[in-house]
Amino acid sequence: MKILLTVIMCSSMANTCLDPYTFPNGYVDEYECMLDGYIKSHDKILEIGRSEINTHGIYVKFDCSQVILPKPKPGIES
Repeated sequence: MKILLTVIMCSSMANTCLDPYTFPNGYVDEYECMLDGYIKSHDKILEIGRSEINTHGIYVKFDCSQVILPKPKPGIES
């Protein structure tokens, strides 16, 4: 099992969200995923800046989802 972080940026002014972005590297548990989700959200807010956040009502949300990876077939190396 792998935990994947998906981040979504939205605008309350436009009442819309950008397409979700799922980070390719997984996490060993939900705790680590959530910690990194808050860090990545914080970093993105700083990158966008106060003016754009306030003008467009931008907010960031994220989710940590469990993904069950299929077992490799015998004889096939991963």
